Parts: sequence; C-alpha cells; structure tokens
Amino acid sequence: MADLVREIQTTLRTGKVVIGSKRTIKAIVHGKAKVVVMAVNAPDDIRSDIEHYCKLAGVPLIIFRGTSWDLGAICNKPFMVAALAVLDPGESSILEIARGESSAQH
Repeated sequence: MADLVREIQTTLRTGKVVIGSKRTIKAIVHGKAKVVVMAVNAPDDIRSDIEHYCKLAGVPLIIFRGTSWDLGAICNKPFMVAALAVLDPGESSILEIARGESSAQH
C-alpha cells in the first residue's frame, strides 16, 4: 500500500488526476481515464457503477485498501474521496501497479 500511496502522490504532483466519483465516471465514459483508484469503503452504488464502467471501457481499477478519508488525506483534501481517475500518470509508475493489480485479481 505504501507504494500505491507514493505513486498516487507522484501522479497528483506531476500528472493529471480528476477527483470524485462523478468526475471519475465521466472520465471513464469519455475514454480519458488510464486507471481508476477507488477506496475500499466506497458506497455500493458508486462501487458498482465504477466497476461496471471500468469493465466496459477496459480501464484498470485499483481498490485502495484504505477508507475514503485516507484517500482524501493522500490527495491533500479535507474531505472524503471515494474515487479518482488518472488521466496522465506524469512521472509516476501507477500504470505498472495497475497492471500488477489487475493480473492479481484475475
């Protein structure tokens, strides 16, 4: 998990990320999301929507093993973040982590 936290922070600093479930779903639908990170305690309706759209679009989904409060803190936000979409990974290697996660889940 420490690697994922570091890569999320690097992506936020050097790449392009959209934060929030509605903006994340929009990025998936429009084909802009490279990878999606979702908190383990995301609400069921948001979870099922994001899982569905990721599967349809072939976008890797990483389940962050922390709460939405934890994900918000990593993003330097004073609120909960259920999901975020990486549009441009910048200097991070989050896409490699996503490939490892998706192969581990299958």
